[in-house]
Amino acid sequence: MSRRPTSFGKLAGAGPPVATIYDVAARAGVSIKSVSRVLNKEPHVSEKLRLKILDAVAALDFHPNVSARGLAGKSRLVLVLVDAELTLSHLRSEHGNLYFDRLQLGAMLKCREHGYHLIVELVAPGADKLGETLSSLRPDGVVLTPPSCDDVTILDKLDRAGTPYARISPSRFFERGLRVFIDEAQAAQEITASLIDLGHRRIGFIAGPKDYGASQTRQAGYLQAMSAAGLEVKPEWISLGDFTFESGIDSAAALLGQTPRPTAIFASNDDMALAVVHKAAELGIKVPDALSVVGFDDALSARFCLPPLTTVRQPISEMASKAVELLIAGGEAKDCTDAAQLPYRLVIRGSTAMVSSD
Repeated sequence: MSRRPTSFGKLAGAGPPVATIYDVAARAGVSIKSVSRVLNKEPHVSEKLRLKILDAVAALDFHPNVSARGLAGKSRLVLVLVDAELTLSHLRSEHGNLYFDRLQLGAMLKCREHGYHLIVELVAPGADKLGETLSSLRPDGVVLTPPSCDDVTILDKLDRAGTPYARISPSRFFERGLRVFIDEAQAAQEITASLIDLGHRRIGFIAGPKDYGASQTRQAGYLQAMSAAGLEVKPEWISLGDFTFESGIDSAAALLGQTPRPTAIFASNDDMALAVVHKAAELGIKVPDALSVVGFDDALSARFCLPPLTTVRQPISEMASKAVELLIAGGEAKDCTDAAQLPYRLVIRGSTAMVSSD
């Protein structure tokens, strides 16, 4: 019979005991609180003390436990909330969602730069279990993406919990939380005006979901440009999509089936614009000779489309990075008006041309 081991660290096949924060404190001859302050990169720590503790960390090959950190101070976690319905729709369609890919990458890189960890959660309107999530994770801040950024129930829950939050592209409640945005209405107006400058007069528009503030803002920019040019917008020229490729196919079919049909279509995101190009090819309508198409976001796929897509470059990664930066800088959730407006850019590619006939 084999002898019962006296410690878990000495079990057959087990590795050496894992160092704890207590081991680091004992080796450095300092308090647990001092180790925590250095690990959390808090200010007002002497260089001598910092180096002493970091030497102990290196010698013991100590790796802080993320969940345990929250007991001693900051959790060094940033939580990103993304819309469950749209994300799952993209997943089921197997087209992916480059908007959220770029958003997560931007947030992740900024977190990594500052020694933070990023956690992404899918949420439905109202986020019923948000309170539980906040209690268990204790994030130092939350990044809210559309449409959660405009969900008053979610904002109220974060305020009650005292959790700082940064909102990407909010369309209302501008006095609440930190904000990162571009001027979407102006961008939509400019790209519509670029079609008007090419001689287009019948310009269709594919809107996004009604619960997304960006959908309303981009539609407002389109209408403003048409009005400024003295152009009529017929109700049938506006079709409702949901930011997915499939909805773009349906909207394109409706718009391109009209007589006379639009000579140009502005889809309020790139996925739907790419669907318009796809549907036009299926119907034998050549882009851009017989139909100009523009989108919004400048997803990677916009560059590889044939022809490449004219669109608005929304700096999604940079916006997510800035949101994390504002949170780490110490913004408070309540009574905070800090905001960062980032620049957008019109990217003119091969999907637009002078109108051939009107």
